[in-house]
Amino acid sequence: MMTATTAASPKGRRRHGSTRLGRGGKSRQRAAGPLFVAPFMVLFLLLFLAPLGYAAYLSLFQERLIGGTAFVGLDNYAQALSDSQFLHGIGRVALFFVIQVPLMLLLALVFALALDSGLLRLARVIRLGIFVPYAVPSVVAALMWGYLYGPDFGPFAQLSRNLSLPVPHFLSEGWMLGSLANIVTWEFVGYNMIILYAALRTIPEELYEAAAMDGAGAGRIAWSIKLPALRPALMLTLLFSVIGSFQLFNEPKLLMTIAPDVISSSYTANLYAYTLAFTGQQVNYAATVSFLLGLVIVIASYAVLLTANRRRSA
Repeated sequence: MMTATTAASPKGRRRHGSTRLGRGGKSRQRAAGPLFVAPFMVLFLLLFLAPLGYAAYLSLFQERLIGGTAFVGLDNYAQALSDSQFLHGIGRVALFFVIQVPLMLLLALVFALALDSGLLRLARVIRLGIFVPYAVPSVVAALMWGYLYGPDFGPFAQLSRNLSLPVPHFLSEGWMLGSLANIVTWEFVGYNMIILYAALRTIPEELYEAAAMDGAGAGRIAWSIKLPALRPALMLTLLFSVIGSFQLFNEPKLLMTIAPDVISSSYTANLYAYTLAFTGQQVNYAATVSFLLGLVIVIASYAVLLTANRRRSA
């Protein structure tokens, strides 16, 4: 009896020790998650939430000639909601979104389907050529297209004069929104195409084989298999396009120098906020305009997601 008891005790100690190690390992695993996330959270707090909170604080004040900075509450927001320059900028960007985004996503979808079909020769070269404009900085793209649009030395204007044709006025008031849409489309078609093409590559080959055995052609496969599978990717690109359209800034800012009579300092809401802050030194009102612009983006994005979810459930 004593021998059995003595032999069993080390095993009991080992089991007890392994239990303690297991609990310690679990506790370390639980602590590892927050430690990995901590660097991102610190940077997110310092570089995003803190500036956002400071801007919200500034929007509640107003700098006056007499009395200095005074707390005005929501007066700046009431003023912005009746500011015709801000409202016209929002409306112009909304029109830009309606014109540019459907065309851009349609082109990206066509290119993605063409590349995925496997019928194109030099598909890698074509894919790279479509994507390269996205690698060009928007400032460089705006300068390049500004030269091409130029009514004096631009190639389109020179070619029209040589052929005794009317010179196209790409920088006129009636053409400017379309000219900006062309620049942005040229820049971002490749980016959206890559997202859609990557989504197409995840579709199982078995679906294509089963459809081919049932007698479905390439068009039927694209309509019944590829397009339904692309809905999440299309929704993602549409959401990115909503955010990017309402943040339109670089292109009109640079084209303003060659078309100052068409593009004013309030041509877009983003440009208006920049002008208020860095030209007019109205930092408090600029913070208010920026917050309202952010609210518009949130509402537009939510409306897009809500519409997509309703169609999916229906």
